[in-house]
Amino acid sequence: MFWTSYFLAVLALVLAWPVPVLLSRAEWPSRAPFMAMVLWQAIALAGGLSMIGAMLVYGLEPIGDNLIAGVRSLAGMVLHNEPTTALGFWHLFALSAAALLSAHLVFTLLLTYVKIERQRRRHRELLALLASPSDDGPGTVVINHDSPVAYCLPGGARSVTVLSDGLMAALEPAELRAVLIHENAHLSQRHDLLLWAFAAWRQALPWFPTTRLAQVAVNSLIEMLADDVALRTESKGTLIKAIAIVASGSAGPVEQFAPPGTSGQDASPEGSSLSGTGGADSPRTTASRVSRLLSPKPPLPAAQRTLVLAASAMLLAVPTGLLIVPGLLG
Repeated sequence: MFWTSYFLAVLALVLAWPVPVLLSRAEWPSRAPFMAMVLWQAIALAGGLSMIGAMLVYGLEPIGDNLIAGVRSLAGMVLHNEPTTALGFWHLFALSAAALLSAHLVFTLLLTYVKIERQRRRHRELLALLASPSDDGPGTVVINHDSPVAYCLPGGARSVTVLSDGLMAALEPAELRAVLIHENAHLSQRHDLLLWAFAAWRQALPWFPTTRLAQVAVNSLIEMLADDVALRTESKGTLIKAIAIVASGSAGPVEQFAPPGTSGQDASPEGSSLSGTGGADSPRTTASRVSRLLSPKPPLPAAQRTLVLAASAMLLAVPTGLLIVPGLLG
């Protein structure tokens, strides 16, 4: 149990700092954004599991040979009101820390969801008053605003794509189609769920620089995924021009039109709007998207994609196996 807790603690530290930093600086994710997204999710899940698991295993070490046996012994102590003298101060501290961290992560995840849903509901109410249906397709509305604005508001059957008068006047028909396809890709691929999870992770652990790196990376990756969908039917030149025109509206005061909880690049819980092909797209993300389109690199070879997928699976399997398998075998 001691060596298991030690290994999990080391794994948690590695996944909390050097691995995310290296991944955020790597160039290959733009060649395989979906694989990179899978890897980021694996890092986040494995890091949290290792962190909590290390504290649990260490805390239960005196009363069990493995996690399952330790949990059973602890449950017996609690249910039968038995003394916990077998557990020292640091063991009790580790168990308390594990319980508090788990509760904090779950509570923050739920709280972030509630906040986003409340903001989306209020925004739909505003759109019902200020927007008018668009002729460009069902689920598309137009707001009266001179700046080029485009974003989508997820909500299942109530999902809408919002365009501004300024955007429609500035874009050619093919460019407008590219924007609509891009925003619809965010909705169909449910990028809002990814953004919610990583926004909650950053909100729960704001002192971890890697939570910011992960959120920024995920924001950029979902834009690349949506761009790739648009490129299936529209040319690179059309998409680049559309991105440039929409990005020109980012400097204006468009936050009232792209609130937290929209998708493209979703908003952080702090309130800054980072809406996909419109809203307040960050200059860094826009530059990386345009650079990727102007100087395309070949897709990541199948062997390397398989390696990334295997690494993601391994990240999840190792802490899970260390925590569960000894108890099952015992």
